[in-house]
Amino acid sequence: MLNRIDLRGRVPSAAELRAALPRAEVDVDAVLHHVRPIVEDVRARGVEAVLEHTERFDGVRPATVRVPAAELERALAELDPTVRAALEESVERARRVHADQRRVDTTTQVVPGGTVTERWVPVARVGLYAPGGLAVYPSTVVMNVVPAQIAGVESLVVCSPPQAGFGGLPHPTILAAAALLGVTEVWSVGGPMAVALLAYGGTDTDGSPLEPADVVTGPGNIYLTAAKRLLRGLIGIDSEAGPTEIAILADGTADPVHVAADLISQAEHDPLAASVLVTTSEELADAVDAELGRQVAATKHHERIGTALRGRQSGTVLVSTVDDGLRVVDVYAAEHLEVQTADAREVAARVRAAGAVFVGPHSPVSLGDYCAGSNHVLPTGGCARHSSGLSVQTFLRGIHVVDYSEEALREVAPHVVALAEAEDLPAHGQAVTARFRG
Repeated sequence: MLNRIDLRGRVPSAAELRAALPRAEVDVDAVLHHVRPIVEDVRARGVEAVLEHTERFDGVRPATVRVPAAELERALAELDPTVRAALEESVERARRVHADQRRVDTTTQVVPGGTVTERWVPVARVGLYAPGGLAVYPSTVVMNVVPAQIAGVESLVVCSPPQAGFGGLPHPTILAAAALLGVTEVWSVGGPMAVALLAYGGTDTDGSPLEPADVVTGPGNIYLTAAKRLLRGLIGIDSEAGPTEIAILADGTADPVHVAADLISQAEHDPLAASVLVTTSEELADAVDAELGRQVAATKHHERIGTALRGRQSGTVLVSTVDDGLRVVDVYAAEHLEVQTADAREVAARVRAAGAVFVGPHSPVSLGDYCAGSNHVLPTGGCARHSSGLSVQTFLRGIHVVDYSEEALREVAPHVVALAEAEDLPAHGQAVTARFRG
């Protein structure tokens, strides 16, 4: 079922690998001309523009953007107890992991009388997006909200698209997850309209203010991503997320049933999802293809999954050695990377580029999607080569606080003046020497 690329006996350069490896073809620039007028309309006309575009794209016009508090309470009260217990477990584990990410202020004494303190200050307000397209993602509410809360963000709003089947409100499981986390502000708005409203703010239909956010996080479709690109700078963003992807680095010790199931699990998200197997074993590759043929037919979303697995973004890459496989997966820089090899922990410790790494036969990506404690909002499209997933740090700003005494400044003044003169910025030096005249 999977397309094959045979790299055995070859050592391609990084540039050649980037060109050869399967990847979802998503051109954000190609949709900017569709998204820019929407963003500009929201800037000019506020909520009225939001609701008009929402009715056009989502087929429903909410009475208000802000979801009434009673609806949040009702959604939580009516939530299936089994789902609630699972969400509570997910929240508890995520809080445990993210609590250890909180940075502490650090003061360095550079010289006697001269210190630099790095303070970590949370952003004032964040907008957190939970998609509502082919699937419903209460888990993404958890992954966005928990690190923001632990960072100390005082004001946050969750946005999710309105659903015609639920009277213009987001899906009730989204509302329940928000209420479970203590979120009191949820907006019924999706796509580029959500990003634009979070950037510019506005006034709701009932006259209440919709305050703008400083940072917007969370995954979405290409149109939401385009809006993030357009508004980056006015707002901070986590990343420009593309279709989900999984890479599995495996040798002949891997179980083809597990490998196939894990490739399918990510293909279930989206017809553009990427599922890539990198293996030293042609026998495993053949067995995985056979398993895919059996397992896909039995899945609920077999059409979507089959489209993703047969697409150009998915495939099997054959390599000569595990070392060669590591080189391939580092260049690919998958959102999710599973290592199913002999000595999986040792191999995983050598990975240099991945959004998250899942080690051995009992750490599937779906565990990380829900209950590992890790965050599932991760870089896609090779961005794990330079970017990290969502964390507490996403919502913190480092501020250097400089505190020098007169004596400490006097001691270093000649060096400041010398560097200012070298850069032909003499007033910089004079700003120091002016303090010692007379």
